[in-house]
Amino acid sequence: MRHPETHRAGRVGWLRAAVLGAQDGIVSTASLLVAVAAASRSRAELVVAGIAGLVAGAMSMAAGEWSSVSSQRDTEQADIARERAELAHDPEYELEELTRIYRQRGLPDDRARSVAAELMRNDPLGSHLRDELGITEVTMARPAQAAVTSALSFALGAGCALGPVAVPDAAARLVAIPAWTVLLLTALGVTGARLGGARPARAALRVVIGGGVSMAVAAGVGTLVGTVV
Repeated sequence: MRHPETHRAGRVGWLRAAVLGAQDGIVSTASLLVAVAAASRSRAELVVAGIAGLVAGAMSMAAGEWSSVSSQRDTEQADIARERAELAHDPEYELEELTRIYRQRGLPDDRARSVAAELMRNDPLGSHLRDELGITEVTMARPAQAAVTSALSFALGAGCALGPVAVPDAAARLVAIPAWTVLLLTALGVTGARLGGARPARAALRVVIGGGVSMAVAAGVGTLVGTVV
């Protein structure tokens, strides 16, 4: 009996960037708000700091993702060009190389060679990229996708983190900011885990712990600065 299969590997590229951007947006903005709230009772300062952090962070995420993923893409392209040249220069050696890979994976010698020969006839470059280098269409680096996804998810996370600014009382804001941030991080961890097929509880705990540590440090720094200044 046939059964439907749902695989999530195709989401790896954008999902990683989305979760990273949203988590960074929530945590960095909340930490900034906590630090400012600990140093000042002014809501206007909170709003200015939060919006400035949102814009600067989104642009920084986009630039950082673009640069880092472009470096990965450049490395992939260099490997592809080198593999294409090796196939043109010494196809027999490349056949033996592919045969050895399949033999190491458990195929008998004659079958490993026949499979390698068939793949070399149909798709020599694709076979070597996939089985020798681990490069596939699914795992290929996409700089533009990573940059846009990270920037948008950061802005969304940071915008949500600004919610406690609406609390009128300064003391209550210091409580509302971390409480609201924990809720946001929990929701993010669960959502990311469900999209990726992972365990929600573990993912939520991971992002909450990281965010909690960041906010605690920021609150301490803000309190110190507020006291000194």
